[in-house]
Amino acid sequence: MEQQHSIKNKVSISGIGLHTGNEVTLTFNPACVNHGIRFQRIDLPGKPIIEADARYVTETDRGTTLNKKGAKLQTIEHILAACAGLKIDNLLIELNGEEPPILDGSSIEFINCLKKAKIQAQNAVRKYFVIEKEINYEDPETGIRIQALPADEFSVSVSIDYNSKVLGKQTAELKSIDEFENEFADARTFCFLHELELLLDHGLIKGGDLSNAIVYVEKVVAEKELERLATLFKKERIGVCKDGHLNNLDLRYSNEAARHKLLDVIGDLMLVGLPIKGKIIAHKPGHGPNTTFAKIMKEVIKKQKNQPPAYDPNATPVMDIHQIMDTLPHRPPFLLVDKVLELSDCKVVGLKNVTMNEPFFKGHFPGKPVMPGVLQIEAMAQVGGILVLNTVPDPENYLTYFMKIDKVKFKNKVLPGDTLIFDLELISPIRRGICHMSGRAFVGDKIVMEGEMIAQIAKKH
Repeated sequence: MEQQHSIKNKVSISGIGLHTGNEVTLTFNPACVNHGIRFQRIDLPGKPIIEADARYVTETDRGTTLNKKGAKLQTIEHILAACAGLKIDNLLIELNGEEPPILDGSSIEFINCLKKAKIQAQNAVRKYFVIEKEINYEDPETGIRIQALPADEFSVSVSIDYNSKVLGKQTAELKSIDEFENEFADARTFCFLHELELLLDHGLIKGGDLSNAIVYVEKVVAEKELERLATLFKKERIGVCKDGHLNNLDLRYSNEAARHKLLDVIGDLMLVGLPIKGKIIAHKPGHGPNTTFAKIMKEVIKKQKNQPPAYDPNATPVMDIHQIMDTLPHRPPFLLVDKVLELSDCKVVGLKNVTMNEPFFKGHFPGKPVMPGVLQIEAMAQVGGILVLNTVPDPENYLTYFMKIDKVKFKNKVLPGDTLIFDLELISPIRRGICHMSGRAFVGDKIVMEGEMIAQIAKKH
């Protein structure tokens, strides 16, 4: 069971924005559990906050731009990739400008800065977006394809093809996010010389100084043009290396361009809002398709959230009524769980068949019987009790007690003949027998009740 992470101390880093050319200071601040990654423009009135969320993507030309109610941030993908690589879930990132410093054009300096702040585990369970079914995005005109497949771990495979003799076709693969820091974080951004000239003509890359990008050259460049570029970027001399890029820097990897594109994919997919468990395959990715795919994933998450757990009445349950009675101290008519369908360290799914024979129907609206809401909560709590009792080797020697109920909502009636399915997950790791859970109750595909609860187990005296 993984915990969420933030940083222990605040830490700052300064530099020049790639496109704006402005000096900017960025400060990473610790944040509480379930805060997520948020940016704050401290240079604007009211110091507006912009969540790292695909909903706010407005531009994807040469970088990913967020805009929330006029508060703008551009080129945020390298920071988000660093957060993903270090498995940081919660941060408040303050900036005194609209663009983070480009630094060396990769994520490595953000990685180093965050590590200085000391990464710290938090008392909350890390939630994932688990890819359950294949998700696809394709643009037939450009040949861009992005695919997400079910897998136990997060991995990314990238292939690029710019129809360039110099760059060629390149691939890169990250098999585990643990590889990111050492294998991908220092891969720098790149462009072609003809793009560089166009970007300059359009007033972009004002902060580019040829030390933060690889510039590929596809045709012979006149000496006068090289002299002009040297003057423009304040270099004594600029030439072209034999492998086809300007000699302003040396390649760190033969496939550095593909590795950087993989870095961008990881950063842009942080805008989904949850770390991913699944395999990502991207052909010819870019910020536009990356963020479009992030939006598609967010829609899948929304649908998954409202879907009940799968239930096959013919499947053998994880726990039947006899095993439940061996675990819980409750007995009929107050035993309100019939089956346990799923049980792990952080999740439990239980079932109750609601029949007309329930004793409470005799007095609760006898003419139009409805299951009382308090008993729905009690049934959910009993299912949650099985989760917490699963942490001790001798559950029969423990009792489970309510400590708190919060954020409870009743959304639909529960009637005789209904099958109630309870789906509960830990909000924070179980400590000292205290269990903080969120749960939903379904009848068919409808949510009938949801809420949070805290329970504690104590040894029988």
